[in-house]
Amino acid sequence: MSSQTPPTAKKVPSERVHHGDTVVDDYAWLTVKDDPETIAYLEAENAYTRQATSHLEGLQETIFQEIKGRTLETDLSVPTRKKGWWYYSRTEEGKQYGIQCRVAADGDAPPELKAGEPLPGEQVLLDGNELAGDNDFFSMGTSSVSPDGTLLAYSVNFTGDERFTLRVKDLTTGELLDDEVSGIFYGGAWSADGRAFFYTTVDDAWRPNRVHRHMIGTSTEEDVVVHQEDDERFWIGVGLTRSERYLVLSAGSKITSEVRILEADDPTGEFRLVRPRETGVEYGLDHAGDHFLILHNQNAENFELATAPLDAPADWTPLIEHRADTRLLNVEAFQGYTVVHLRRDGLTGIRVLPEGAEPYEISFPEPIYDVAPSGNPEFVTERLRLGYTSMVTPPSVYDYDLRARELILLKRKTVLGGYDPADYEQFREWATAEDGTRVPISIVARKGVERPAPTVLYGYGSYEISIDPSFSAARLSLLDRGFVFAVAHIRGGGEMGRHWYEDGKFQQKKNTFTDFVAAAKHLAAENWSSSIIARGGSAGGLLMGAVANLSPETFAGVVAEVPFVDALNTILDPSLPLTVIEWDEWGDPLHNAEVYEYMKSYTPYENVSGQIYPPILAITSLNDTRVYYHEPAKWIARLREVGKGGPFLLKTEMEAGHGGRSGRYDSWREEAFVLAWILDTAKVER
Repeated sequence: MSSQTPPTAKKVPSERVHHGDTVVDDYAWLTVKDDPETIAYLEAENAYTRQATSHLEGLQETIFQEIKGRTLETDLSVPTRKKGWWYYSRTEEGKQYGIQCRVAADGDAPPELKAGEPLPGEQVLLDGNELAGDNDFFSMGTSSVSPDGTLLAYSVNFTGDERFTLRVKDLTTGELLDDEVSGIFYGGAWSADGRAFFYTTVDDAWRPNRVHRHMIGTSTEEDVVVHQEDDERFWIGVGLTRSERYLVLSAGSKITSEVRILEADDPTGEFRLVRPRETGVEYGLDHAGDHFLILHNQNAENFELATAPLDAPADWTPLIEHRADTRLLNVEAFQGYTVVHLRRDGLTGIRVLPEGAEPYEISFPEPIYDVAPSGNPEFVTERLRLGYTSMVTPPSVYDYDLRARELILLKRKTVLGGYDPADYEQFREWATAEDGTRVPISIVARKGVERPAPTVLYGYGSYEISIDPSFSAARLSLLDRGFVFAVAHIRGGGEMGRHWYEDGKFQQKKNTFTDFVAAAKHLAAENWSSSIIARGGSAGGLLMGAVANLSPETFAGVVAEVPFVDALNTILDPSLPLTVIEWDEWGDPLHNAEVYEYMKSYTPYENVSGQIYPPILAITSLNDTRVYYHEPAKWIARLREVGKGGPFLLKTEMEAGHGGRSGRYDSWREEAFVLAWILDTAKVER
């Protein structure tokens, strides 16, 4: 194939019949990953994209240097106290990956760190750069220090397929133990005495379905499966409570959960069930000294917080009753305090319940922001660590003094190049959807920007995931060139509570797409936007494909990253990872004709037509195990065959997974590529 013209995908008709409906898929052959023709086609697409964007190479390099120039490349995180140690990570100029370290604790105040100056007595736990070696891709699935601080369990992956190899390091000697377990999933948990490490593995559909117990110093052949989940709708995981008293084994589908617990000092014991699963009931557990805390949604759409006796964890007594205007997100137990992470009016918040005193909420000064507990491993503490950001405030780390009730700023991410938050403004607008629902939009722009302005509108809208207001140093390359950046908080996400999610799934999924179009039209009507580039990834990539079909004239361009654009074919195949568990999100088109017809009416691949489409850039990864590379590959091929307009570009990372390239410099270059395409597509002065 020539790189000077768009590659033409061959057509090999493949028929499927569901509910009496015969569908011909001409590009199903692209699903065969190890077929040389598939690889050759993807490489031809990459060559064409390079040629089609070659005029942007200078701009890409300029933006990359801008991102790099705003970043303090040699930097350190705020140390987190865990027993006798302060743990932190740091980065060094020129190196792709972070370095995990610790120093012995002396007093309660975090040590003062200076970039480029390792602390006296620093112990390097893991150097990601050494672990990565010469590999093009590197990621970690877990990094967990044993409760006594002497052992480190960590897992690594070099392909992007999210399957990791577990190793154990003796932190006293610095040597690796002989223990090595391959093919494990994310996470894991230590027993209280550090004799055992629990980990998960996956089934043929790459669903985490087993929890294993590995006794340190023994052969992996002796590892015991302590729990197996046979219901294909459920994923499982294992963790250790902050108190280190209980191991918690959780099984969850999209709408139902079930928890088992085991005393952490008895790793060879039997996990006991907290409460049997009940379809539609989700619950989680934390240990709070002489009782458990249970966060659940039984007869409580936005969740309720309850307590339960240690010897009767199924007996729930309300502590914070359900409120229609407040979604309880998470609960964290400390000695003497309970901390609740919540959401109200589209914003996150923190509620503190001191033992023996009145509950209260922590206030924050900005009109839109995002806050959450972050890095609180100690059960006995007088300080609560918080992460905070807004669209103009860089990521910030606070300690909240629980006794004095005051916020203490420990660190705000440094943005070099003279960044001043006062030069930018953030706003909250409300669009009106087709059915009259008010949809919030978060907006940031440089002060004094001439309006209407070219705009990037970002959206997601699935799984009750909220795209909360946050800061991006890379985004400044757009804002400083006169762009407006906006996030549409559409139904299917969780920004306005559980009902917001319920109103954007199953047979109401189209609300997600029409909300996004309504947000775009609102920005244009209210003189914010002269042209709009839509951007989204994963399930937000499905959104991109759907709105391109629904209202192509509304958008000047579309960026779809690892996009879930062939959703119907995927959800019809129960052998794939994103299928059976996903039926609780999208419905089951395999067994339900009504669901089949509804999904077929909106999934992007099936609905490409001969209308005029805006330019579209699709980015995917060959080793993505969540949204397979062939979804955008098939979509772009059909757009070229059937649609008008464009151009339609496909870029495939041949050594990466769902999150794209792994090194920070590589990811900056990828972002610079996207931003250069956006600027060019919007015809903005560079």
